Amino acid sequence: MCSILLLKLSKACLLLMRIKRWLIFAVSAGCVLLNKFNVAAQTVTLDYYFNHKMHNNAAGKPEHFHYTWEDKTNTGFSIFGDTFIREGARLDTLDYAPTAQNLKRTDVYIIVDPDTKKVNPNPHYIESNDIKEISAWVKRGGVLIMMANDSAHVELPHFNKLAAMFGMHFNVDLENHVINDQHFNEGAVITTGNPMFKTAHKIFMKDVCSIGVKYPAKVALKNSNGAVIIATAKYGKGTVLAVGDPWFYNEYTNGRLPKDFENDKAANDVVEWLMKQVPKRVE
Repeated sequence: MCSILLLKLSKACLLLMRIKRWLIFAVSAGCVLLNKFNVAAQTVTLDYYFNHKMHNNAAGKPEHFHYTWEDKTNTGFSIFGDTFIREGARLDTLDYAPTAQNLKRTDVYIIVDPDTKKVNPNPHYIESNDIKEISAWVKRGGVLIMMANDSAHVELPHFNKLAAMFGMHFNVDLENHVINDQHFNEGAVITTGNPMFKTAHKIFMKDVCSIGVKYPAKVALKNSNGAVIIATAKYGKGTVLAVGDPWFYNEYTNGRLPKDFENDKAANDVVEWLMKQVPKRVE
């Protein structure tokens, strides 16, 4: 009788151990799914207020273009947007001046190539109240991407007032000047070993402005001349990434580059890095 009881007890213990292992697996799987859910809830908002360049489309109607999610031509950000989507994010746009209210559900906010009067007769400059709202949003945990251009094509005086909040300054200069397609290597930058670029080893970035950095900003990438072309900063609970060029527009992420350039991989690397900077948000 005792041997039978011991056998039954042994089987019961074995069953309990299996149930315990299953519960541990279920909890772990649940945590993974929850993490995926959080990533899927992250919103990447592209500014359409400071950058609002217009032209007439094929039908002759006015159309916002140049660094937009919808633009699938060389000047668009559609491929860049797809990279965020693959990381589980959702895309949004902001056609108005940024405020605490309209940035409330935004995790990543991108401002690229603010307008000058040369491309927009009535540009929206980044003013003091905009700086106050954006910097406060970053401080609460927002991730801000500032993408400039060479000084002839971007409004730097006001953009730099925002950059100064984070120890950055876009310089009035021209780095990585590329004359034409026979001189792609003039825009080459080696990224091997750079912690931001896990898979890309050689990227292309042409006609960029360099970036001055002081605390809290840090150098993220220099070109072959030693000029800073990407910088980062921690500000409160948030993060800022500054790039001296719009960089990831379709023309240079869609295979037009020679095969040894890896801007497509660089886009994946940078987006992965950015999404890791976003604080977890409880829904």
